[in-house]
Amino acid sequence: MWHLKPFAVLLVCLLLLRQVYGSPIPEMSSAKRRLRRMTPFWRGVSLRPIGASCWDDSECITRLCRKRRCSLSVAQE
Repeated sequence: MWHLKPFAVLLVCLLLLRQVYGSPIPEMSSAKRRLRRMTPFWRGVSLRPIGASCWDDSECITRLCRKRRCSLSVAQE
């Protein structure tokens, strides 16, 4: 009976070690990440209102992104 306890501990350690080696490999660089493409439906649903933050014109409901904000007019006063 005394040999069962070390055997059980060894078995648990081996199982945990197997879990570590079975984990997915982390991505090396973010440059390989593919940009997400949206269908026209989701692009239309996800348009942002005036005043919301944006990166380019295609994100805004007015199609005008100025100074990283959705704008109503081309020239901001």
